[in-house]
This record gives sequence, C-alpha cells and structure tokens, in this order.
Amino acid sequence: MTAPLQEIDFDHTDGAIGGPKKVTVLGAGIAGLVAAYELERLGHHVQIIEGSHEIGGRIHTHRFPGNGRSGPTAELGAMRIPAGHRLTMHYIAELGLQNQVSEFRTLFSDDAAYLPSSSGYIRVRDAHETLVEEFAGGLPDRHYQDNTLLFGAWLDASIRAIAPRQFYDGLHDDIGVELLNLVDHIDLTPYRCGRAGNRIDLHAFFSDHPQVRSFCPPRLERFLDDVLDETSSTIVRLRGGMDALPRRLASRIRGEIVTGREVVGIDVRDDAVDLRIRHGVRTFTRTCDYVVCTIPFTVLKKMPLTGFDQEKLDIVHQTKYWAATKIAFHCREPFWEQDGISGGASFTGGHVRQTYYPPADGDPAYGAVLLASYSIGPDADTLSRLGEAERNAVVIKELSVMHPQLRRPGMVLGVSGRDWGTRHWSRGAATVRWNQEAALREAERREAARPQRGLSFAGEHCSSKPAWIEGAIESAIDAAHEIEWYEPRANRVFAATRPSRSEESA
Repeated sequence: MTAPLQEIDFDHTDGAIGGPKKVTVLGAGIAGLVAAYELERLGHHVQIIEGSHEIGGRIHTHRFPGNGRSGPTAELGAMRIPAGHRLTMHYIAELGLQNQVSEFRTLFSDDAAYLPSSSGYIRVRDAHETLVEEFAGGLPDRHYQDNTLLFGAWLDASIRAIAPRQFYDGLHDDIGVELLNLVDHIDLTPYRCGRAGNRIDLHAFFSDHPQVRSFCPPRLERFLDDVLDETSSTIVRLRGGMDALPRRLASRIRGEIVTGREVVGIDVRDDAVDLRIRHGVRTFTRTCDYVVCTIPFTVLKKMPLTGFDQEKLDIVHQTKYWAATKIAFHCREPFWEQDGISGGASFTGGHVRQTYYPPADGDPAYGAVLLASYSIGPDADTLSRLGEAERNAVVIKELSVMHPQLRRPGMVLGVSGRDWGTRHWSRGAATVRWNQEAALREAERREAARPQRGLSFAGEHCSSKPAWIEGAIESAIDAAHEIEWYEPRANRVFAATRPSRSEESA
C-alpha cells in the first residue's frame, strides 16, 4: 500500500542470514517494487522511499480527460514488452494481469504506415523498390540476389528508424559486404512478409540463423538486439495502461511506500548505511541496516557519496544515459484510419522520429491518442531545448506534412508529454550501451551492480537488458539475493560470488 506522507521510523537492528532483516529500498519504480516484493517473500521487512509523489518510475501512463471521466491513455514511458522477456511475463502472470496482455503493433507492422525517402513520404507497402534502390546505390557492386538486397534495405531502414540521426550516420556502412555475402547464400523466401511479401521479417531471420550475427561488428551486438526486439511481431502491452504493473506490485507489498522523500546523500559504513533525506524544507538523517538503491546513476552522482570505493564512484559518474522525449496528442478522432492505418507506427524522421497509432481501449466518444513524437538520444535533447509551446508547434508542423488532418480546427484537443532527459527524478530515459562490445558491457554491468557493504544496487542500468522492464526486474531479483546472503561482520558473502536468482532460473 502507498503510505501517507509521515515520518519514517525504522528501528536500527542487526540482520543476519536465517533471520528477518530490515531493508530500505530507494525508489518506487519497477526495480524498487520488485526488490521489495521479493525481499518480503524471503521473510524480510521492507520500506520504500520514493522522492517524487508518483510510483512506477519510468512507467508512466497518462490519461486524458473525457467529459469528467478518464479518456484515452498515452504511454509516456515504457510502452511495450517483448514476449521473450520471461521475467516480465512471469510477473504479469503472477500478478493476475494476463487478461490485460494485448498485441503491441510496432514500426512497419502496418502496410499503410509511412516512412521517409529521398522523394518524400512513402507507404510501407510501396517502400521496397525505393529502399532497395537507395540501399543498393551505396554498395560497391550490385550482384546480390533480389532477396538479399531487400534484406539489407529493410535492415538499414530499421536501424535508421530506431537510431538517433547522429548514431545512424556512424552505422550506415556497417551493413557491409561480408554480411550480405553470407545472407546471399540463404533462402530468404520464408522470411518475406507483409501483404505483398515485400518486407523481410528480420526478427525471425536472425532467430533462425544466429551465426549471421557474428558477421555484424561486435560493437553493434546490443544495438541489433534492440532493433530486432522493437521490430518483432511478438511484442505485447497491457491493455488499459502499462501502469497496471507497478500499481499491482505496490498493492502486494505489505511495507510502507513513502513518497515525497528525496534522498540527497548516502554514507556507507561497516555496519550501516546513513541516508540524508529531504522532506520539504527539512533534511534529516536515517540510519539503515540494509539499503537497495534503484536511483539512476545520473541522479546519484549529484549527491555526496561517502564510503564508496573509487571503482564504484567511477562507474556511477561514467555510466551514460540517453534522453527520451514523448509527446502525445489527444485527438478528436483517429483520423489516421481514414488513411487506412489501423495501428503500428510510422518512421517520420526529422525531430519527430517515430509516430505511433495506439489502439483505442476506451469509449471512442472521448477521442483517440496519437503518440505524435517519440525520440531518443541527441534527437530528444534537441526537442528538450525548446519550450513546451515551441516543441508542440515543431511536432505539429513536421507531422502535418504526413498527416495534414492535424491542422483541422478542433482536431487536437490536448497535448501531454514527458522529457525524461530533464526530469529531476531520472535525468535520462535509460542506459544505452549500444556502441560497446559484449565483454565491456558485462564488465560495466557487474561494476554497476556491485554492492558497497550493506548497500545494494538495482535498476535497468545494473542489468543485461538496459532500457527494458526486463532489465529492471532482473537486477531487482539479484539485489534481493545479495541482501539475503550478506553478512555484515562475517565473510561478507555476496550473491555476486554465487549464481544470481535470475541466472539460476534461466
């Protein structure tokens, strides 16, 4: 349950393996909620401190008004779950949310959606010839089979749609001849998809041919994972709002979830962790036996941190987050259906980048939601430097080239957005380790997750699946495991020396 804003008072007592421990969890996002939930299942006593007045962290469902009732919803944070993310799907089932699981339609999944070309916007169903021509024009020779060129063209288009423009500029040449030479010897006919069979199911292809991955540059491995996840046909959402997941988790936690308390400093000692906590104009110190910190490192590095070793301080300050900006329009009607678009997303380009057409779960009389702009990284930073009115005007100007219906009087009833890069509680949307090889990514993950005596860490930045709910859950399970096995005065046995819970259940 969410506790009222009252003073926090945990008695300071020594915990030990085999007996209940008192644990303070910092942050009521998915990582903090899962850590608390699992610690309570292990028999420990937990209290959550959240700096903002919201729970859910970077899951944020906005509900537009509808004549005094809740109108259509917009996901301004996490909005999708790859069906292969087994931990996330496990919690959805355990929390009784299976009946809310619904298909999430993504980029290029609707043949009537748009993407840009050198000659203007074109429909997905008509894009193959233009994409192949433009892609093949950049190759040293064009002796490849038609299916191979179609594969390369759609892989290039997918990378262009997902990567920020500056990042894509450095990737374009990485779809090289070595990869195409290998693919040219594989029958791609089973992977042609779309109504006219003019696209390639990249996710299915790479799943069936993992050896092809070795011909992609090692530094692109993580990025390719995200490209395949985002363009997969097996992605789901929670009908009625993704915030059902954190809300249901919070309802299962017995301990208090205290909001409006901002941690502004941490001091790790041999036998305790001292937290400096701000509540309004007052700041006080709380001494804790055990702490799980899910605060993003972008926020943590702004605080005084004492008792941390130098390697830990280095990773806190060096971990990079990318911004993300989402802008949703509450529209009078789903005008895109007049263009034959029934869902999915267009790659818009420009500042807007991606535009999604969410399904209407509620009463159509209350209008529809258009996720007008979803941008990440430097593209999001550019939008964040604009004022709200100017930002909305830029989005409408760019998007109305593709969707002129936006300029009809009374079409846009309201606008809501979230800029995760400048939000005080996150200072970024997610950790992105796209440009790193696997060994370096794993070394940074381990260092990010490594405890400091009684202080453990969780969050997508501590996981092997950064930027996904799956990563937050994975790290929370491991942090709960660490607390379970930690002995403050004995040998200091950490779960890092044992298989993690997430690894044991793999």
